[in-house]
Amino acid sequence: MFVAMRKPFFYAAIVLIGLVFLIEMGSTFLSSPTISNPAYSNLATPGMGIPYLALIDGLLLFTVLLMAAPMLISDRLHGRIQGGITFLTSLAVLLLAFFMLMSAIMFLMMMVSLLMAAPFGTIAYLAAFSHFDKAGAAITLGSIMTFKIAFVICLLLAHQRFLENKSLMFIILTSLVATVVVTFLQSVVPGFLASITDDIAAIIVAVLAIVWAVVYLFSSLPSMIRAFKPGSAV
Repeated sequence: MFVAMRKPFFYAAIVLIGLVFLIEMGSTFLSSPTISNPAYSNLATPGMGIPYLALIDGLLLFTVLLMAAPMLISDRLHGRIQGGITFLTSLAVLLLAFFMLMSAIMFLMMMVSLLMAAPFGTIAYLAAFSHFDKAGAAITLGSIMTFKIAFVICLLLAHQRFLENKSLMFIILTSLVATVVVTFLQSVVPGFLASITDDIAAIIVAVLAIVWAVVYLFSSLPSMIRAFKPGSAV
């Protein structure tokens, strides 16, 4: 498969999905939603939806890097380590996604409770969370989607047989849909409610990440068993 691959396009695809992941991870440090820092929504990449996308796109980046590994190491070594690396990575993503899901749910409950507790709770909510920077988020999400589309194009230009890899195509589709969901839920409501719908988007993304982490976790088990089986030739 790698003999006929157009490697420059494949390398470009890796760089593009890496940039997507870095943008999303960068927004994590800029937009942590805490009660002690209610002004988080005024930052360049506000809210929770964008950094939560890093859960799915991190798995996608990991998948592409794992596909690139045979270019650098022997097939024998790759066969021995891919199961263990996939298991540990998916387990880490699963635990992190679960923790982030619980955090998003609790944060959503807090915001809704404040909004509904008129008049003082509503005032507190409006003071803390009504200034969601929808324009800044839209610019960031637009850049992310552009890089993702370019990533898909470069991947297909590298080798059309990637279309036959169903798991790869499905996680790419999940990544694109998750970005659309975050974009839609951030923009569909008035600005003073965007923090709530953005949190809902983060919950959806976290659930999708948990599903994919479980899929990766179980898919890694056969490889691990073969790798550690006594007398295995892999």
